[in-house]
Amino acid sequence: MKIYYVYILKCADTTYYTGMTSDLTKRVMEHQSGKYKDSYTYARLPVELVYYTDFTNVEMAIDVEKQIKKWSRAKKEALINKEFDRLPLLVKKDFKR
Repeated sequence: MKIYYVYILKCADTTYYTGMTSDLTKRVMEHQSGKYKDSYTYARLPVELVYYTDFTNVEMAIDVEKQIKKWSRAKKEALINKEFDRLPLLVKKDFKR
């Protein structure tokens, strides 16, 4: 059974990058080494893996990645900090709670 990972990297400029991969270790190393010059993280090195979760269904992993990419910074940080009870409260237009 193949495993897919949705992950969040914290970049040197303190922004977050969300991605999806089937090989987390390899993909983080690719980000860290600047392998892809056109990628978001290339000009924001170094990066730090701050969150990941795994899925056995690739469609679900893709959907979750897309969902997280739309989240506010506050909501991403609640996820990273495992403050799951705060997630519903952190809607895009009211995330200062």
